[in-house]
Amino acid sequence: METNRPSPDALLVNLQEEADSSVGKLKIYFGFAAGVGKTYAMLSDAKDQLAAGVDVVAGYIEPHAREETLRMLEGIPIIPPKAINHKNIALKEFDLDEALKRKPELILVDELAHTNASGVRNKKRFQDVEELLQAGIDVYTTVNVQHIESLNDIVEGITKVAVRETIPDYVFDEADRVKLIDIEPDELLKRLEQGKIYQPARAKTAMQNFFTRENLKLLREIAMRKAADRISHEYDQTGVYPEKRASSKWLVCIGTSPSSAKLIRWTARTAEAFRAPWTALYIENEENDYMTKAEKKCLRETMELAERLGAEIVTLAGHDIAETVAEYARLTGVTNIVVGKSRRRMGLRSLFEEDFEDRLITHLDNVDMHIIPSSQPQTKKRRMKIRFKSFLSWHDMAKMILLLALATAICVGLSEFGIGDQNVIMVYILSVLIISRVTSGYVYGVMGSIIGVMLFNFFFTTPLYTFNTIQAGYPVTFGIMLLVALITSALTVRIKTQASLAVERERRTEVLYEINKRLLVTRNLKGIIDLTNEYILHLFSRSVIFYSADPAKSNKGIFVQAEGKEDASALLSADEEAVAHWVFKNKKRAGAGTDTLMGAFGYYMPVMSQGKVLGVIGVSCSPEDGPLTQDNRIFLRMISSQVALALERQYLSEEQRQIVIESAKEKMRSNLLRAISHDLRTPLTGIVGA
Repeated sequence: METNRPSPDALLVNLQEEADSSVGKLKIYFGFAAGVGKTYAMLSDAKDQLAAGVDVVAGYIEPHAREETLRMLEGIPIIPPKAINHKNIALKEFDLDEALKRKPELILVDELAHTNASGVRNKKRFQDVEELLQAGIDVYTTVNVQHIESLNDIVEGITKVAVRETIPDYVFDEADRVKLIDIEPDELLKRLEQGKIYQPARAKTAMQNFFTRENLKLLREIAMRKAADRISHEYDQTGVYPEKRASSKWLVCIGTSPSSAKLIRWTARTAEAFRAPWTALYIENEENDYMTKAEKKCLRETMELAERLGAEIVTLAGHDIAETVAEYARLTGVTNIVVGKSRRRMGLRSLFEEDFEDRLITHLDNVDMHIIPSSQPQTKKRRMKIRFKSFLSWHDMAKMILLLALATAICVGLSEFGIGDQNVIMVYILSVLIISRVTSGYVYGVMGSIIGVMLFNFFFTTPLYTFNTIQAGYPVTFGIMLLVALITSALTVRIKTQASLAVERERRTEVLYEINKRLLVTRNLKGIIDLTNEYILHLFSRSVIFYSADPAKSNKGIFVQAEGKEDASALLSADEEAVAHWVFKNKKRAGAGTDTLMGAFGYYMPVMSQGKVLGVIGVSCSPEDGPLTQDNRIFLRMISSQVALALERQYLSEEQRQIVIESAKEKMRSNLLRAISHDLRTPLTGIVGA
């Protein structure tokens, strides 16, 4: 006898559809330039949906004053834009809160790559769209090819115009549908001349710069290739011809130069084409102590860009960058390495120093090397100037003078006992070694080496108490002594820096191990939260708050104030709770130092496991402390992953305990009913028999 029981595959499909139904669908109208008809096509499709009975609302349509587009907008309900006062200028922005309150089935949001004015919740409009999708609202939007992050530098190279407003590639790649809006470049130029895109004065300027026939042809080709790559990726996900996929892993070497962003975009495009994972690697060494604020900011932005484009961020410590990169590539199975190449200034140093890429090839002869040219000049000469300016202090200077004076006194004593010059030289070399160890930087080691040679010449060579020498061998002795002292000083500073970096990494590893060990023996939710707050407070010296549940549905979070720091009770305010609620709802970071709710007092990170938010950690970012650095964010993310495992284990334990209790109740209920049934069955049987 046949039944209508569904198959397991059908059940999985239904479950997937139910899960997807809670998230809105995104459709992008994609073009190669302004004026190709993206907004017109979007409004046309929206009218068809409106005629079919779908609740459609125009959230924001860019007011280009194009008659055809404005006529198409008639009949579609509109959410009024939000007025923002920015530097005494009235700006109109998309009203996200009103859209979420209205909650239509479909909303139209033009210009996906737009940057919102300060004072709006999100920095970028695509973040507004992500909130709409998370709320279950379908979105139609528009974007041009020059706004795709990984293609930004290609478009800039073609048009010579820097486009600052971009969207991460994942927004485009994860869209449910992409519709390519195409038009012939000649027809687009004709529309531009007729004033259908821009006003006549602006149109004339545009045709001389961005809107040239050659530029439009190239941009059109790039847009078509991007759309074709998306189609190819969709077919690739179906699992057809999986044996044709090559196994490869890409690595890009980044630094403090602005050209690192170009390397990251190139690697992201190439890795996407090969469907291969890729890593962004940064090597820390003694140069980190001399970085300027601009270089630190550039490095942070570079790492954030790599993270947005889907890279794994890895930071290692090592003096020899080429050797460190090669060792990491060998251990992780890297098949392709991307490095930048700047034009070197000709000089004596360039004759004896081997290029970084040549040294890499020497270490890795079986790895493909990709060299991307950069227009940024090398900054080593400027870095040396910074060293001498930044590390001159009276404290270290006094140490150097005292040690050299002590070495001279010892050498005078040795000379009185008739001990030879070679021992005097060793004493000065030892003093330089100690100077390099107890002071900061190369400067004092170099100065100590030079002054030590001069003191040896002045006090211990004939004629005494002059800088002249009558013996032929002493100039060679001075040169060798200076060279040995300089090399010894450089090696000492290098070892000291490496030791400092190693200690820092060892401390982090030890802290993670200790947190994991203590979390394993903690058996209740409050204990896990208190332990997490204790470690974050100790590691970052900042006040912290932990929410184990959405503050909009439960009690307030557990707050701990850092001793000796500015009062951080603002983390308990209603505004900060709203930020934590947003993080719970959208499963993303927010607050100070991010692009969402930037004006918040704290930085909030979700504690996630298997796509579910188990808690939110908030760390204060007061004016005294400033925002968290990229390094601290990565460390906080490592801690949150350990906490997520502990919370998940705790919730599973509570769930299992609840199941055991329910099982015991059910067993007791069954025994009770069985006993009652037995006690009633005997007299009933007698009655029936009678």
